[in-house]
Amino acid sequence: MTSTLQIPTDVLELNVGGMTCSACANTVERKLNKLDGVTASVNFATERATVIGIDPGNPQAAIDAVTRAGYTASVRATDDDAWSARATEVKISSLRRRLAVSALLTIPLCDLTILLALAPGFRFPGWQLVCVLLALPIVFWAAWPFHRATVRNLRHGSVSMDTLVSLGSLVSFGWAVYTLVFAPSTTPGYWLGFGVTPAGADSIYLDVAAGMITFQLGGRYFETRSRRRAGDVLNAIGNLAAREARIRTADGVETVIPAGRLRVGDTVVVLPGERIPADGIVTAGHSTLDTSAMTGEPVPQEAGPGDRVVGGTVNVTGRLEFTAESVGTRTRLAQMAALTEDAQRRKAGVQTFADRVVSVFVPAVIVLAIVVTTVWLLLGSDASVAVGNGIAVLIIACPCALGLATPTALMVGVGRGGQLGILIKGQDALEASGVIDTVVLDKTGTVTTGRMRVATTIPLGAATRAEALRIAGALETGSEHAIAAAVVEEALTEHRDLPAVVDYEALAGLGGRGVVEGAECVIGNLRLLHEAGVVVDDGLASIVGDVEAGGATAVTLVADGVVLAVFGLTDTIKPSAEAAVARLRGLGLRTILLTGDNEVVAGVVGATIGVDQVIAGVLPADKADTIRALQADGRRVAMVGDGINDSAALATANLGLAMMRGTDIAMKAADIILVREDLRVVADAVQLSRKTLRTIRGNLVWAFGYNIAAIPLAALGFLNPLIAAAAMALSSVLVVSNSLRLRGYEPDRPDLAP
Repeated sequence: MTSTLQIPTDVLELNVGGMTCSACANTVERKLNKLDGVTASVNFATERATVIGIDPGNPQAAIDAVTRAGYTASVRATDDDAWSARATEVKISSLRRRLAVSALLTIPLCDLTILLALAPGFRFPGWQLVCVLLALPIVFWAAWPFHRATVRNLRHGSVSMDTLVSLGSLVSFGWAVYTLVFAPSTTPGYWLGFGVTPAGADSIYLDVAAGMITFQLGGRYFETRSRRRAGDVLNAIGNLAAREARIRTADGVETVIPAGRLRVGDTVVVLPGERIPADGIVTAGHSTLDTSAMTGEPVPQEAGPGDRVVGGTVNVTGRLEFTAESVGTRTRLAQMAALTEDAQRRKAGVQTFADRVVSVFVPAVIVLAIVVTTVWLLLGSDASVAVGNGIAVLIIACPCALGLATPTALMVGVGRGGQLGILIKGQDALEASGVIDTVVLDKTGTVTTGRMRVATTIPLGAATRAEALRIAGALETGSEHAIAAAVVEEALTEHRDLPAVVDYEALAGLGGRGVVEGAECVIGNLRLLHEAGVVVDDGLASIVGDVEAGGATAVTLVADGVVLAVFGLTDTIKPSAEAAVARLRGLGLRTILLTGDNEVVAGVVGATIGVDQVIAGVLPADKADTIRALQADGRRVAMVGDGINDSAALATANLGLAMMRGTDIAMKAADIILVREDLRVVADAVQLSRKTLRTIRGNLVWAFGYNIAAIPLAALGFLNPLIAAAAMALSSVLVVSNSLRLRGYEPDRPDLAP
């Protein structure tokens, strides 16, 4: 039974602007959910809000709620799927410019501040002013996104990592300017671990502000790039839909109208080469349909009166007329898009470790810095000492290492994955890979090549194999069918030249007939033989039955009423499939083969490659339901696929892996793209993802552990801001160094030949 996605009629979709992190999405979601009778969900990746329970014709209440949260909102038009892509591109361009300027100015600024502050002999008149001028664009222009987010958050009573970055950079800059202008040091200071410093060394906070901003911009830039393609799958599925439809009116006139104006019951005409605009039942005509984009199966579908057609597929050979039954959002294609977006929205709502603690960590640090300053003042310390200790707390807690923990490991892991034929899209893939226990493999195009081949040739009577192939190959040159192409390819391996076929006729769903060297020839299934008047005895029926029982498609060749041969055609299993399944099972993962093929064919393939379970006869729209059923049973599922029909399942699974030679839509829906043709790359991807995830977790543990250990030292006055800046830089170096270890990572591949 085909599943139907029930789409509520009171759904409002909004484009939400101004979000900088998943915490922003949570803020918007909370504001919307406070509206009476409203259930809302915000997808940070696609920058959309789905609001249920509000009149789409009167969206102002929802827009006002988003505005009150400090963000912008507009109603999303039906055909405006590219909004999030445009918004993300604008963000990436802005971040790239700010990062470039910040990095170019930070390098000379750090060189100057450290060299001139610690080596007084190199100082020149106005060196402090030069340093301040270099820092100004970094602190106020490059860091503007952090300042803007901080002001917006504070206005609405919330905080984020942006708050800490903004305050840390402004306070560092402000204190540096203050000490340079109003309270320059005239006596040496003590630099923990390095002894006495030259006079004025304790005023070097400009490099702290600049370095902090540069690190954070770099992390934000890579994060934004990694999620840029999150909404591409929705656009790609939308592009698959036909934009126009040709309908035949009651008076017989054919008119081309926008596909959006189609109504249930319309008679739709589809010419060869055109895309089918809706789901329906064929009423007239015969044709071959290219359904591979929707089903992933290599064999074209024959369509005639009474057969069902699906929107998004392509009419290849003949003219078809059908009655529209499902149009617009009710088509199977639209349901796939909705299922995929729903799955992506759920995945985007998963909070990372840093996001979960930020609501406590950031305000705690700010309060602690204020408390430390106040306590030192109450103890009678000089204002410069008290403020310096408070700034040291704020600086030492600034999340440079935390901001680098994920992006650096991710980028190094992605780079190493590229060398191994694995493209990792983002942290969601890494998180999921660490907990999956089940791998679901699509059959066609994933486990198999997706190309038909002649696996068996059974000559009958006096015919030889070579002669049967010569006649069959000649006859099938008149057809564009995938089975015909496989027969021709097999025939050409033994015969350089094939005789010509005359009066060839393709018979939809049956096979074909024509004249070869004066003989009336027929090739096709048993139904065609019956219609052609060929006697099908028990022996022939038994042979055909045996071929089909072995998981092959049986095709029979007849010349002048005499049966010459039976051919068995199969989809070729990839050579690496069996070893790949063995490695996945060796990693402790349960393996499942998922396919729309019948149980016999699926069972043969599953037994050959050694999977734990075979699930056959699954319709495209039901693949995501199958994944959800496994998840409901407590399974954490990875899905490996390649077709458009796999896109919703890839997005629904805890971890989606798409083959590089699959459709663009499948690759955009997946978390990981597998470039190598060798299917063992699936196990490599799981191993690399787990290693990268362990590295990220190690980085996060260090980043927070460093803060926990260093903050008390700063609060007790053992770290002045300069030492805090050095410790912060050291923490960042350690995090980056740990991430760089991934460059030498080699997956365990014992099954690969040396």
